[in-house]
Amino acid sequence: MIYLSQMLGNPVYDLAGERVGRVSDLGIATGEVFPRVTALAVEGPGHTPLMISWRKYVEAFDEDEITLKVISTDIRFSYLQPDEVLVARDLLNKQIVDTRGMRVVRVNDLKLSDTGSSQLRLLGAEVGMRGILRSLSPALESLVCRVALSFGHPIHEKIIAWNYMDLLERDLSNVKLSVSHKTLDELHPADIADIIERLDPRLRGQVFAQLDEEMAAEAMAELDDDEMAATLVSGMEDATASRVLSEMDPDDAADLVSELDYERAEKLLSLMGVSDRKAITQLLGYPEDTAGRIMTQEFVSLAQTATVADAVATLRQLEEGFESVRYVYLVDDESRIAGVVTLLELLTSDPDTVLKSLATTEPLTASPEDDQEQVAENIAKYNLLAMPVVDDEGRLLGIVTVDDALEVLQEEHEEDLHIAGSATGASPDERGGLLVTLLASEMWFFFWAAGLVLCGIVSGVAQGGHVAGLVAAMALPLALTVADAMARYAINSHLEYGEHDDGAPTLPGFALKGIVVAVVFSAMSLLLVTGIISVVTASTPPDGMAGALGQADAVRQIDAVADMLGQVSVGFRAAAATIVVSFATAPAYLVTLRRRDRAGHETSGMALRAMALLVATALFVACTGLILAGWVG
Repeated sequence: MIYLSQMLGNPVYDLAGERVGRVSDLGIATGEVFPRVTALAVEGPGHTPLMISWRKYVEAFDEDEITLKVISTDIRFSYLQPDEVLVARDLLNKQIVDTRGMRVVRVNDLKLSDTGSSQLRLLGAEVGMRGILRSLSPALESLVCRVALSFGHPIHEKIIAWNYMDLLERDLSNVKLSVSHKTLDELHPADIADIIERLDPRLRGQVFAQLDEEMAAEAMAELDDDEMAATLVSGMEDATASRVLSEMDPDDAADLVSELDYERAEKLLSLMGVSDRKAITQLLGYPEDTAGRIMTQEFVSLAQTATVADAVATLRQLEEGFESVRYVYLVDDESRIAGVVTLLELLTSDPDTVLKSLATTEPLTASPEDDQEQVAENIAKYNLLAMPVVDDEGRLLGIVTVDDALEVLQEEHEEDLHIAGSATGASPDERGGLLVTLLASEMWFFFWAAGLVLCGIVSGVAQGGHVAGLVAAMALPLALTVADAMARYAINSHLEYGEHDDGAPTLPGFALKGIVVAVVFSAMSLLLVTGIISVVTASTPPDGMAGALGQADAVRQIDAVADMLGQVSVGFRAAAATIVVSFATAPAYLVTLRRRDRAGHETSGMALRAMALLVATALFVACTGLILAGWVG
């Protein structure tokens, strides 16, 4: 086996041993399961690019050099063919879609196979750490792998075979990669959406260009980020974008249209059919985050006098793309909901049975103005597959299906985690994932490190020495821990209670409770520290110490310890003041959460905690400086 990184830059010699140039790239024919190398790209004298046929001119090759069959004057140059790509230019360090693993990866190296004589084939892409190390230095790769193996954690190759790779950088729509190649449009729409979300923004449009309109619509509906979907739509031609929106379920299309600017949305809606436009505009008439906004108008309704045979005949006539049917809804002459019949009851009943006799006559319903989270919770609570949405007169308007309810609950859960300060959407092995996790769990440590430096600086200004401030800063973790707890307290109160819930704390009560806890905790901490300092400073030198150092030296040692404890006392007094002020400002954090929630804005719990720690650090440093300067007792 040989790797592309081992071949790039190697010298190329002709039959007479004269140097022709250096390897700059390899060309492959894409129409095979494991494509042959068909062209050799050479950087000749004066950086002149040359392209020659591999089969016709390459005699031998290894990891160090390539030898040609002819002398340099007999070489005839060629051009890259339409079904060929250059692997270094088109693959190396590029994003590709692993259609087997359904993920987006970056190519770090390419693995080649010597199949005999001078033939060379591409096996696949190396997407793991070893490819990066090998491109830096094969010796470095070998060293790191040996060290990792000695610790019991071998670094394995991560190879994606060519027939599971989908190129994105070039237009290869007319190139068949292999007979067994699994293309993007054969994946599940949810997997395509995951791939789209992980791609570089400049490549997302190219992926959508490979999908037909139906698949593009389904994948668009699976995207978690509405802004990303809106950006993709903005990059399409008006007619294409309108057709894709028409293929989407009305509730998904309404969410997407609401993210577009007004002129663009109006233009796309005007290009739709009357029925599609009417369904979307009706949903857009309901406020965001309501049941009306997520309901679908694709449901089956029949008169109460209809029979099981009538219901089955109606179901058989439904279009292929109709929303999945869970229930048949019965309505009266004025379209008011009168009952619900499950599919199981239809399958197990005689064809002549009247539906009214099978129906649940008082089904659980929702209003279109109801909060979508409450509707989703009711669907989960009562194990429903769909919930009918009715107007004030009881007329059936649509249904909220279980898949939409699950999406709402997932979104609300992720929002709560985001507010609580948890890192969502990133695994520890993803870039930045470990750092974010560390910051989220041990954020106080970084503020303590900054506080140590600032306290030392303040101490130097106030007393001409840095030691007092550094010793006082030993109490800063106490203030930071309590400030972090205060921020979490405000966040948890916001998550547990809505602003208008019966159990929701009032701002004065919230503040008073926090201040009382802070005063009691600070007083206990100060009493404990003051007691320890009093015991130490009241002590007399032990006889053994006095005898070894002399009475005067022993007293000086005790005084030095007392001075240090006094500096510790400064830190704890600053911490006590910081704790009280931190909890006094707790209502401000709760107000911020509530206001942003009313405005529909997301709030990062990590950012809120960082703000609390920043304020606590600033307060502690300020209090320490005032006490050391003698301005505060």
